[in-house]
Amino acid sequence: MRAMIFSNVDINFFSMASKNYITPSGMQRLKDEALHLIDVERPELVKVIHWAASNGDRSENGDYIYGKKRLREIDKRIRLLTKKLDSAVVIDPEKREETDQVFFGATVSFQRSDSSNDTIAIVGVDEADAKKGLVSWISPLATSLLKARAGDTVSLKTPSGREELELTAVRYIRIDID
Repeated sequence: MRAMIFSNVDINFFSMASKNYITPSGMQRLKDEALHLIDVERPELVKVIHWAASNGDRSENGDYIYGKKRLREIDKRIRLLTKKLDSAVVIDPEKREETDQVFFGATVSFQRSDSSNDTIAIVGVDEADAKKGLVSWISPLATSLLKARAGDTVSLKTPSGREELELTAVRYIRIDID
């Protein structure tokens, strides 16, 4: 098995595939997308393909060719979402036992080496959005913060060298993805 190293943490991608940690709002977003594809987009596309097929020659029928291609894309996405939903382990940060230690679902405030302050929430792979401060639990930043406590200083390996982060607060609050 092949493992990659992020910070000082070994993450085996084969074992990661067995669990898909996710917040309740991230789970709802995946469910909503799957249901939309199954109940709305796919049936509408099947109607268009059926209509296009009834027009005769399919070899030069753009609606038919594009429709079949798009149908394959939708079916592939539905299969992927189904796998993600089946392996999902929902962790609600609001219901987590009080702790000052960083785990999945934590909202962490820290001070960087340059004295700038930052706050991030540690979320599932499918929920990550750096612009919103939502960081995947397998990212180098999150793995360097895991198990640290408020007041601790952790080292983060960056492309420009090591950076020291001093944790100022660890909270378990509601994380809204959208």
